[in-house]
Parts: sequence; structure tokens; C-alpha cells
Amino acid sequence: MTLKLIYPALAQVFWTFVVLMIVFLRRKKAFDNREVRTADVAVSTERYPEPARLAAANFSNQFETPVLFFALVLIAIHVGATGYVMVVLAWAFVATRIVHTLIHTGSNDLRQRALVYAAGVACLFLMWIGIVIAIL
Repeated sequence: MTLKLIYPALAQVFWTFVVLMIVFLRRKKAFDNREVRTADVAVSTERYPEPARLAAANFSNQFETPVLFFALVLIAIHVGATGYVMVVLAWAFVATRIVHTLIHTGSNDLRQRALVYAAGVACLFLMWIGIVIAIL
């Protein structure tokens, strides 16, 4: 079961690369459409059009709660908290990150985004509880 916990971690890393590609494509489009020039964004990215800024903001988000996720996965493997429930929670967390990206870079509905974000945090909290139980 230990190795099964690695797969959602690898999926989250892959998703971060997908989001980086979205950032790249949206910024390229802004240059191709002459919405920005190099001088416009050399110091600050605020001049990019909204779709590119949203993608960049989501890319930054991939280094916030996912940091806790990766730490929890490593700790869970170390203490042997790698059962079925932990694997399901890990996959659920990754799913919330994907849905969060789709909302953030799509409609950017803050209410929906907040609910999905909260669901992801709940997954992390439950993973933490699982680790604590395994330690005790």
C-alpha cells in the first residue's frame, strides 16, 4: 500500500507542470496578440491580461497547500499510515487541486473556488489525523 500513496503525489507534481504550461500558453498568447510587450512585464506581471494573471496565480497556489500534502505523504510513508483511507484522501486532495485550477483559470467563481479549496484542506486535515492515529 505504501507505493500507492506515491501515485497521487506524482499526479500532483504532474498537475503543477500542467498549470505551468497553461501559464506559458496564456502569456505567449498575450505576446502574440500584442496585448503586452516585454517592457510591460519585465518588472511586474500586472500588465498581463486577466487570463494569464489567473493562470500565474494558480501556479503560485500549487506551492501553498500542496507543500503540506507532500509533507503529509512523506510522513505517512515514514510512520506506515498508508492504508486505503489515506490513499483515497490523497487522491481526493489532488482532485480538489485540479478542480480548483479549472475554476480559477475558467470562471474564477470565488465561491466555488473557496468550497473546493476548503474540501482540499479538509482532506489534508484528515490525512494529518490519520498520521497522528498511526503514531499513537
